[in-house]
Amino acid sequence: MTTPMSPRLVRGGFAQVQPSTGRVLRVIPFQYNADSVTRTLTPRGAGTEGGDRLEALRLAGPPQETIRCDVELDATDFLEFPDQNAGVAENGLHAALALIELLVSPRSQDLVAENAMAMAGTIEIAPAEAPLTVLVLGRNRVLPVRITELSVAEEGFDTALNPIRARLSLSMRTLTVDDLGYAHRGGLLSLARLRQAERFAASVPGATLGALGLSAIEGGA
Repeated sequence: MTTPMSPRLVRGGFAQVQPSTGRVLRVIPFQYNADSVTRTLTPRGAGTEGGDRLEALRLAGPPQETIRCDVELDATDFLEFPDQNAGVAENGLHAALALIELLVSPRSQDLVAENAMAMAGTIEIAPAEAPLTVLVLGRNRVLPVRITELSVAEEGFDTALNPIRARLSLSMRTLTVDDLGYAHRGGLLSLARLRQAERFAASVPGATLGALGLSAIEGGA
């Protein structure tokens, strides 16, 4: 039970942003925060493995970061008050699932427009640009991402076979200036995140080699 002394819980989620203007098009908060988040960073070296020795210590750009997490949806809380949550009472979690699923799908009107152009022989080579997807995990993690995989496990249903419990497994890749450029809004978010990491690292008190059991690092024979 929430009391006046209870801390306000910050929920993670997604925001869709119009890249050209920065206008927030939609906010999708998680019903429950993920219990765990797995992050994998793959450095981008300037040379290939076993290549030029002069490139061994050079970094070509920001690391490729992948993020994985599971998100749970449960209609039980809403179904306790069906009059106040008529949409959930009638359709279960279909609307909540659709919000996430549409993050990885083009709009139907764009598909229809592209098909009309193809039929007329005037199709554009590049598909329409989708809104920028931003993963928000608290104010210290605001990340432009591309969802690379979405797995939905529907684990409970009502009498009309509407899903009422579901678990979403999300795999994402963080977008950087290498993907979007330095003038793109997502690229600016990526740079802001890198600068923030540098500030966090700079706030850690320095240590000496003695903490590692060494007095010096020597390369002599």
